Amino acid sequence: MSNQLLEQILDKLDQLNQRLDRVENNMATKEDVADLPLIKRAVLDTSDSVKRLEEIQDNQQRIIELLSARSIQQEAELKRIK
Repeated sequence: MSNQLLEQILDKLDQLNQRLDRVENNMATKEDVADLPLIKRAVLDTSDSVKRLEEIQDNQQRIIELLSARSIQQEAELKRIK
């Protein structure tokens, strides 16, 4: 085998090793997979919390609109009384 051919083979092996390293770095580890149920539970809990906050915010918005309407009505009545 010529030195040039050997160098090409070594270069290809080095490229394959680099690709394999990238693949290994991107793969999920056993610990990552073991944490998935915990992550899923946390996401569901967070989703529930966000839904409750949205409901509270909607309720508060309705109250603000009601109070605004009452305030306008009272202001009109006060002007009428004057």
